[in-house]
Amino acid sequence: MHIPDSPKLEAVSDDVDLVNVLKGKLYDEQTQFDSAKDKTKFRQFEAACDKVKDFYNEQHEKQTVEFNIKARVKFRKSVRARMGIWEAMEKLNTLIDDSDPDTDVSQIEHLLQTAEAIRRDGKPEWMQVVGLVHDLGKLLYFFGSEGQWDVVGDTFVVGCQYSDKIIYPETFSGNPDFNDAIYSTKYGVYKPNCGLENVMLSWGHDEYLYLVLKDQCSLPAEGLAMIRYHSFYPWHREGAYQHLTCAADQKALDAVRAFNPYDLYSKSDDRVDPAALKPYYTALIDKFFPEVIEW
Repeated sequence: MHIPDSPKLEAVSDDVDLVNVLKGKLYDEQTQFDSAKDKTKFRQFEAACDKVKDFYNEQHEKQTVEFNIKARVKFRKSVRARMGIWEAMEKLNTLIDDSDPDTDVSQIEHLLQTAEAIRRDGKPEWMQVVGLVHDLGKLLYFFGSEGQWDVVGDTFVVGCQYSDKIIYPETFSGNPDFNDAIYSTKYGVYKPNCGLENVMLSWGHDEYLYLVLKDQCSLPAEGLAMIRYHSFYPWHREGAYQHLTCAADQKALDAVRAFNPYDLYSKSDDRVDPAALKPYYTALIDKFFPEVIEW
């Protein structure tokens, strides 16, 4: 097999980069849609209603190592449903997220608001479709979940000491792992800088959707990282868990930080019309997903 020499290979790479720029902005360029927004009004958990506080108290008490292992075993045993992406969006639309202090719009509207914000900023099509699907893991609620506490909310590492950067950290005192001889230590069951691929995050819609889609889509690694870690706020927003991450995690961190403003700050945007936007996004879905997804 002929291998092109280095100058020619670099020229091809430069041409590919140019095409990417012409087709749309690079995924991690500075956001524009949120430039006039007051970001201090988002994630105001101290002022959140009792429903939000009660949710996190339950989540933090019940997300144990034992539960997380059982949840992953259960995931591998069977396919819960077979349906396309847009059908999944419509099914999800009946869920109200008790963990979210920022919005009460429907789930399908939030997905479209996120995707539309990414689209307005001229980001690549694959990132637009990530915005469209990123919360579809909340379908877990209809697939035998034990409540919203194992579906939604910020995620965190289980199997080691709980970070004080997690929302309402004091509520972990009711978790059986809180005083465990191993799970309560800094590294717990993990090795220093083992990498996020080797830690167990609290079970929920991020991890579930990542596991569903990683072998059923053509999204790039950055898109899958956006899906898997978008609720992992203690890491991507607060800088926690540096003792567990490795150099390879930096690319994922950059991707999630590029995505997060669209997920978070689009929640205050004007309402959207799903029927009017459906033709554009179903065409986009067809580029990255099969007609039927095994959930």
